[in-house]
Amino acid sequence: MATSKEPPEGAQHYDSAEEVPWVISKYWHQRHNIFSKRIASDIAASAPANKTILVDAFAGAGGNTIAFALSGRWKQIFAFEKDATVLACAKHNAEVYGVAKKIFWVHGDAFAEIPRRLKQVGKSAVVFASPPWGGPTYSDYEVFDLTVMGPYTLPFLCSSFFAVTPDVVLYLPRTSDLRQLAKYAKPGQKLQVTHYCMHGASKALCVYFGSFAAS
Repeated sequence: MATSKEPPEGAQHYDSAEEVPWVISKYWHQRHNIFSKRIASDIAASAPANKTILVDAFAGAGGNTIAFALSGRWKQIFAFEKDATVLACAKHNAEVYGVAKKIFWVHGDAFAEIPRRLKQVGKSAVVFASPPWGGPTYSDYEVFDLTVMGPYTLPFLCSSFFAVTPDVVLYLPRTSDLRQLAKYAKPGQKLQVTHYCMHGASKALCVYFGSFAAS
């Protein structure tokens, strides 16, 4: 087991900007300006009171999952990640922040594991999903077509998660086509879309499906 001072075996660690590959260098420079805490706060404040379970479908290295745990809002938190090395990093980071025992980690594909493990408790759950966007090239589009987002398209994400719960939050590119998102609103409903900004510029957005209160 890695200690809080040692990253898990196989994890890539960078000590300076010069070591970071150019294609991901912007993320290095933005590493202290993450939105996880604000997103966790927004979801905690706007989710229906009867929602007590938070499901992070793409846990990654644990940034959002840890923020959800630190919020103190959820009775149970389930985090799914199919890459074993990345999952080890997430667990390591949760240990560093003192919330490892508040999170139930699942190594596996979210689309296979969530229905199998959580379908019976969907009425009490909110699903948060920050899916891959297909790499940095998403920023080349003035309006990003979510039906070709890879490897998971918007229709696939919605059909998969709505089968478990109607209360879903998707973290998506800032240029996402809002007309495509609006197609998944209930009749007469307006979807809540929140842009997360840095230095006055939007970097990404969250769209809230279901019964979230306006924040």
